[in-house]
Amino acid sequence: MEILHIRDEYIKLGQAMKLAGIAESGLEAKDRILAGDVLVNGEPELRRGRKLYAGDTFRCGGEEFKIG
Repeated sequence: MEILHIRDEYIKLGQAMKLAGIAESGLEAKDRILAGDVLVNGEPELRRGRKLYAGDTFRCGGEEFKIG
């Protein structure tokens, strides 16, 4: 599991995916999210704007990331 360090209180899911390098653009992140490829804290997530806070995790394409 890779830890993504953020400076603010939260990061939106689409932005976190770009930060993690699993989406090159917001459109790519949106497409992967709407395809059902993304889990947040173990649950399917369909909102690109979902706010992730420290301690939250998300999984996409077999990779898991934790917000730190």
